[in-house]
Amino acid sequence: MTRILGIDPGSRLTGFGLIEADGRQARYLTSGVIRTGAGSFPERLRIIFEQLSVVLDSNPPTVVAVEQVFVHRNPGSALKLGQARGAAICACVARGLPVAEYSPSEIKQAVVGSGRAGKDQVQYMVKMLLKLSGELQEDASDALAVALCHSHRAGLEGLLSQATAKQVSR
Repeated sequence: MTRILGIDPGSRLTGFGLIEADGRQARYLTSGVIRTGAGSFPERLRIIFEQLSVVLDSNPPTVVAVEQVFVHRNPGSALKLGQARGAAICACVARGLPVAEYSPSEIKQAVVGSGRAGKDQVQYMVKMLLKLSGELQEDASDALAVALCHSHRAGLEGLLSQATAKQVSR
């Protein structure tokens, strides 16, 4: 079983979600949101790095999947989001973890079946796929969707590599 940590980075709220997957099924382990507050921007980046480090040390994943930056109407927001991603990625690679990156449309496509799905549709499918009841925080749900996307992608790549190996051996 692979333990996949999904991360939905943000400069004020960074969601994380850990699942265990075998390529066919996924099981929820934990999720949450890192809240950085209203401090200075460098201080918020430090909080993301340190609190994500605690998550990584207490629930070690096998691999990490992170949502890529999408272009905002406001370039300043996109730059801040990119820096928050950088703080999260550094916490992961400092522990020698492999990091995969997925666009928002890839994540929605993998979880819902449509790259244009709304947040409510993504949250509904995350709860269904992981057999969860009750409320999920939006950022934690988004992070679980990133982890599920990686699980689906890894499962598909495994099937393709098996099929290729069979063709080569013939």
